[in-house]
Order: sequence, then C-alpha cells, then structure tokens
Amino acid sequence: MSTIYLISTQGKLSKKGETLVLRMDENTTKTIFPFKTEQLVLIGNIDLSTPALKFLMHRQIDTVFINKNGKYNGRLDFRSGKNIFLRIKQFERLKNENFRLKLAQSIVNAKLKNQLHFIQRIGRKRKPHDKITQAKEQINTLLLKVPTAASLDTLRGYEGAAARAYFSVYKQALLPQFARFEGRSMNPPQDNVNAVLSFLYTLILYRVDAALETEGLDPYAGYFHSIGYGKRSLSFDMMEEYRTPLADTLTVALFNLGILQEDDFREVVFSSEDDDFPLELNDEHEAFNEKKGVLLNRQGLRKVIAQFEKKLQTEIYFTPLQRRINYKQLIGQQMKHFKRVVNGEEENYKPLIQK
Repeated sequence: MSTIYLISTQGKLSKKGETLVLRMDENTTKTIFPFKTEQLVLIGNIDLSTPALKFLMHRQIDTVFINKNGKYNGRLDFRSGKNIFLRIKQFERLKNENFRLKLAQSIVNAKLKNQLHFIQRIGRKRKPHDKITQAKEQINTLLLKVPTAASLDTLRGYEGAAARAYFSVYKQALLPQFARFEGRSMNPPQDNVNAVLSFLYTLILYRVDAALETEGLDPYAGYFHSIGYGKRSLSFDMMEEYRTPLADTLTVALFNLGILQEDDFREVVFSSEDDDFPLELNDEHEAFNEKKGVLLNRQGLRKVIAQFEKKLQTEIYFTPLQRRINYKQLIGQQMKHFKRVVNGEEENYKPLIQK
C-alpha cells in the first residue's frame, strides 16, 4: 500500500463504485483504488463529495489536507483517541518538569548533532571557509551546554542560536546559481530553496503526526515546543530529528543533481486574509497583511514529492532492531519507542542521530 498525492486547483473527488475518482476537468480524471492506498494527500483546492468522505471513513484511509500555499491544514484520522490511559500518562508527564527537560535535551542534542554532521559534510566538499569553521565552533559550544541547561526556555535559546549558525552556511552546499538562499524564511518563503525546505518540513510533519496518532498518542501534548490551543506541539517535538536527515539533505540534492530547475517555481503574493491559509497555527506561522513569496508550482511539487517518497525508502541501520529499515519504518519505530518512554517501559528517548 502506498501514499497517493492529488494536486489540483479545481478538482473534485467523488465515489464511483468501489473506487474514488478525481476529476480535474471534463477530460482529465484519476482513479484511486482503496486497497492500494494507505494514505491520501490532497494538495490545493479539491472538493470532496459526501459519498467520497463516507467512503474514506468506511475504508479508514488516513487523509491529509495541504493547501495551495503548501501548508499543512489537517487530517481525517479514524484511529486516534481510544487509548485514554496512555493519554492520561502523557498529561501527567506534562506536569513533570524533569521529564520535559530531559526529553527536550535529547531532542535538541540530536538536532544539533545532525546539523553539525551536515556542516562537516559541506566543509569536506568545499575549500576551507571561515564561516563554516565558525558555524561548527558555535554548534559544538552549544552542544556542550545542552546537558546542563536548567530550563526549556534556555534550551529553546540554544536551538535558535544553533539554527542561525547552521543556516548561515547552508548556502555553501548549493551549487546552481539559480538556487537562492539568504537565510531561513517562511510564511511565505522568500526564495526557491526556502520554498522546498518548507514543503518538505510539511511532508515530514504529517508523517510524524500520523505515526503518533497510530500509536494512540496525543499530538497536541508537546514537551519541548510550547503547548497552545490548536498547536500540534508533540508533532513538532518528534519531527526535529528528521529535519536535517530528510529535508535539508534532500533539498540540496534536488538542486545540485538538476532535478529542480528554475521553471519549477512561481512567485506569489500572500495575504493574511487568504481563506486558503493554514487552518491550524504552528511554529512557522506569523501574521502579516501582504507579502510576496516563492512556491513550488505543480510540476515542482510532483518532483519533490517523488524524491521524498524515494528518500523514505532509503535504508539505514537501526540498532534497537539490529537490522536495516527504511526511513518510513523508522518514523513508526521511533513513535513506538517514545510511547514506551511515556509508559515508563524505557527511561530515555533516543532520537535519530546521523553518523
């Protein structure tokens, strides 16, 4: 079974017999077979008929909505909320400051090590550069401070400082002249590299979100990221370990290998009054009146999605199972691991660290 992506600006998804059919115009249709579909991702403005919605519910097909601006709107999920005892333990853990701090330290430690690993790769492929050396020194210094951080706010400060150092040299990994990156920007992305990064982070977010709910965990009960109404804080916690290994490295490869070209992007004007903006607030949301930005066009989206799915099938050695598994399986295994930590079956959460 696989994940099916549907991209359309004016499509309609309807039920036809025991299948679903996306009609984009009078002559263009796509048929979705439920027995082949693990997850359905709708990107853009796609109308969903009532029979189609009932069919998705009956077949319990996890359905993700991403708006035309590439932002995660939400999901139809039919498996969550049943394990009340697990969620009670989650909420009890929220009151335990020591548990939260210890977990946050492991998350930040892994994220910084992954960033450092990536910068070291840049350094090996480029001539010695003062900025790269400085960024490595800054992140190494911050890594030494993480284990002794006395509060979550302090850890968030370390993470933010490391991110600034990391993204200050990220451009050094990019080869094509048309690959523009002047620092991390979001809502909206200000250049084509940020457009790819933001979209890949979105793809990772809903993967993690779905894996959490599959295990019966509440995605709103986060421990490192601050909690708030409508904010899937735990999903943001758990996706941190995958940002560099999955999104940052893939973005560079997409540009450097010539998979993405200049005509795979579009310039747009965003408005905070746009009714197709994210339905849920997240850590990359900010209010604004009107801004210009850059997004992937339909052709670019298809390229990124295809390479992301290919990346998910890449295998790495997973020590707890003593065998190789792919990234898609890894995300599921890590959510099971985190569930055991919440239940007290294991003491420490161990995020993915690239080596």
